[in-house]
Amino acid sequence: MDYLIRDCELRDLPALIKLCTNHAEYERAEYDPSGKLERLKVALFSEPKVLNCWVVEINDQLSGYCSFTFDYSTWNASRFIYMDCLFLEPECRNKGIGEEIIKRLKQVAMDNGGIKIQWQTPSFNERAIKFYRRIGASEKEKVRFYL
Repeated sequence: MDYLIRDCELRDLPALIKLCTNHAEYERAEYDPSGKLERLKVALFSEPKVLNCWVVEINDQLSGYCSFTFDYSTWNASRFIYMDCLFLEPECRNKGIGEEIIKRLKQVAMDNGGIKIQWQTPSFNERAIKFYRRIGASEKEKVRFYL
């Protein structure tokens, strides 16, 4: 399968929102696309940039995305990358695309002083958990809260 992983562009935002909708459905989460286009436009394309996003393009259509931010850990007294989302449409899974995205994210981490990468996935997402374990990721159980 031929694919391209590239930076998200302004023209990609409507398709990115559709991917977010599909991602939320996959994770059994609520998602309201209202107002997201303008807020993502600011987060991705303003200075300073708040959010980084790569998209996966196959046959001129977006079929996946990975978004991440740079954050800071008090305990480690260092910056880290937080991978907020990694989603591939079902027909794009098990093709090596996820591994390539993680490989590129690891390179970004190395380019920024060898900082760590952190992320989370729902406990029922057994395919993702199996994938993350297979690529050598460590895990820590926590309960995530939000207000």
